[in-house]
Amino acid sequence: MTPSVLQRRLVDVSERLKRLRAELAVAEEQLSFLEEEADDARMRALVSETPLGDVEARDARRHADAAARQHDALRRTVADLLREQDDLLDRMSAELSHG
Repeated sequence: MTPSVLQRRLVDVSERLKRLRAELAVAEEQLSFLEEEADDARMRALVSETPLGDVEARDARRHADAAARQHDALRRTVADLLREQDDLLDRMSAELSHG
């Protein structure tokens, strides 16, 4: 792979990482909020002992679980991109030392 192609790919990966890290920060805030909401709804359901309270608690938990899955997917994608970035840097370094 030519150095210019490696550089373009590295820039692309870097830009994607910046964007995904920003998304991950938002997802972490959302997850924290939804986890608190789910815990509060669960406590309200325990105190109220009503079917509506149970439904609200389950709904809140479903939202928190969905946010956790999204958060985990973003973390995995960031980790994958970091590995790709490391690989590209290693390849560039190897080409520079041999070129």
